[in-house]
Amino acid sequence: MKKILISIKNDSLAFSYKISTRTNIELLNTNIISDNELLFSEDYIRDNNKIVSLFIKELCQERNLYKAIIETNALALIILDLFKRNPLITAISIQENVTLSFAVYEKLLENKNINYIEAQSIQQFMLELLDKNNIHGESRAEVLYLSNFMVNNNLTNFSKIFYKMNIRINNYLKPDDIDDLQAFFNINKYLKNIHLDVFYKSDLEVIINFLLKYKIKNIKILIYENIQESKVIEYLKKINKKLSKKRIKIELVYSQEYLKSAIFKQIIVNTIKACGVLILAIVSGTLSYVGISNYFSLQEVTKIQETVKKTIEENKDEDVIIPESSFEIKNNYIASLLSINQDVMGWLKVNNTNIDYPVVRGTDNEYYLNYNLYHEKDINGWVFMDYRNSIYNLDTNTIIYAHNRYYSGVMFGSLYKAYNSSWYKNPENQIISFNTLYETNNYQIFSIYKTPKTIDYLKTYFANDDEYNSYINMVKSRSIYDFGITINTNDKILTLSTCSNNNQRLVIHAKLITD
Repeated sequence: MKKILISIKNDSLAFSYKISTRTNIELLNTNIISDNELLFSEDYIRDNNKIVSLFIKELCQERNLYKAIIETNALALIILDLFKRNPLITAISIQENVTLSFAVYEKLLENKNINYIEAQSIQQFMLELLDKNNIHGESRAEVLYLSNFMVNNNLTNFSKIFYKMNIRINNYLKPDDIDDLQAFFNINKYLKNIHLDVFYKSDLEVIINFLLKYKIKNIKILIYENIQESKVIEYLKKINKKLSKKRIKIELVYSQEYLKSAIFKQIIVNTIKACGVLILAIVSGTLSYVGISNYFSLQEVTKIQETVKKTIEENKDEDVIIPESSFEIKNNYIASLLSINQDVMGWLKVNNTNIDYPVVRGTDNEYYLNYNLYHEKDINGWVFMDYRNSIYNLDTNTIIYAHNRYYSGVMFGSLYKAYNSSWYKNPENQIISFNTLYETNNYQIFSIYKTPKTIDYLKTYFANDDEYNSYINMVKSRSIYDFGITINTNDKILTLSTCSNNNQRLVIHAKLITD
């Protein structure tokens, strides 16, 4: 039988589990071992909470005890209920070498007397929450360990959790992920989309239960696995129907490769002869198409830019307020563009190029490859920020993408100039301006390079200084020119990324500077 051992250690009351091999039923499921030790079963404590609470209160008064030492997070969920009627216990220490769970945090708030909690690790956002509730939190470990969910979504502090609009889950949820996911749903007020790279029925049900528990609505759950099983699809349809009243929607997002493969398998007609006829037409029409396409691309973007300038001019004297945002808008000319597109987040300008655009942020890194500022289908796309990045508190690495429309020169089509020594050796060109709604920022270029198609430079969050330092050394070592700029782990950087060709990327990194 699993029992809870209560013992007295100096000025503290210690709680731990003890496995009993006895089969006889003891009186009240309780066994007094000595004057300093007691045994209770879990069931007895739950069923007789008030009695045990009074007993512990008297014990604390008699022995002048003010601190509780608890073996595990799980045990703390049981024991903390005993202290609601005990004003003498004001400090808690959890001995398990794991991160303080959100469930324990919620229990702490129910007790108005506790003002101190010690654990192996307490996450930054949890420390902020505890501090707001006048509870001092202290970690024994110098390095704080985050769950995969928190790391992958760059949820390192309360502000990022509160304002996050998109989260991504790329693997099955482990227990610490589930605990942090619950904390996220409890805190966040801006969530719009949940991206699931893989489908696990149990994980989906955990997510839905949290959404219902915290009454979160207007949410889209996007599943990116190429699901083919009819039973799974039928199950998702039924769930969707039940959730429609809660304004929660599940969508299946199939990859282009899968869709192309599925279509190809359905085509039985022999197209070899037809292809031979088409080749001549394609070759003769390609040159004309490229010229016409680029002409209209330039015209379309120019038209949008003129509208943008007109909107800014008409609203330059009006103060724009974003509902539910506690941040002060400092760049009203950017905020005025929210009337055109609510995804507008900033403005990017690169000297001596055509890059002078408002920057948007979508719910993923795909949408604005195919849609412009007006949400219109457009081969030019638009200039957009990585969906993982925040503008409320700039991340360590803010990433901005755009198509390389080389022939028309729109979007990042003129960024190729940065690869010429006459451009990058000009000090004026080494300063990039990227302003957000809330900040005016200049960045100094420290690395320019081309790299085979990879994602190793597309990191927005770093677990520790060593990881960030390794990243800095990697991107600096790739640079075609030594700019002589010193970067340390306290610096924030800006990354511009575009295609150089189908298999290469042109990348620029710049360091945030102050006047």
